[in-house]
Amino acid sequence: MTTGILFVCTGNTCRSPMAVGVMRTLAHRAGLAHLFEVDSAGTGVRHAGEPPNRHALDAAARRGHDIATLRSRPLTASDIARFHHPLAMECTHLAAMCALAPPGLADRPRLFAADGIADPFGGTAQDYERALDQIEAGCARLFEELRQAGSK
Repeated sequence: MTTGILFVCTGNTCRSPMAVGVMRTLAHRAGLAHLFEVDSAGTGVRHAGEPPNRHALDAAARRGHDIATLRSRPLTASDIARFHHPLAMECTHLAAMCALAPPGLADRPRLFAADGIADPFGGTAQDYERALDQIEAGCARLFEELRQAGSK
């Protein structure tokens, strides 16, 4: 059985694509990529169809995470039903996800990190690196949690 993970941020151009890249890298390196479906979406539609932000692409590539083929897309109610783990980058995304969730699934979305991941959009390359530090740590925790749950 495949485990679905959806990362959600505002424009789906930096935080959530970087998280997709990190999680896919972790799964691939562990030889478990076939067990995960990892995707991302945004609560806004402004950047739909656009590639990740240049700073996000560069930061991810420097650490071995390929996100170049990803394209921004808006979050849908069916995403919340489809993915086992719909994860919000900050509280505003979580609220939007819960409001959009199909009946009976409003409790499915949760925060990716307890304190959220600060939005680096419009910031410096260092802001993207800091966000990626947090994303890598969060993905490592999530990946280990899912691996252990799968081995029980």
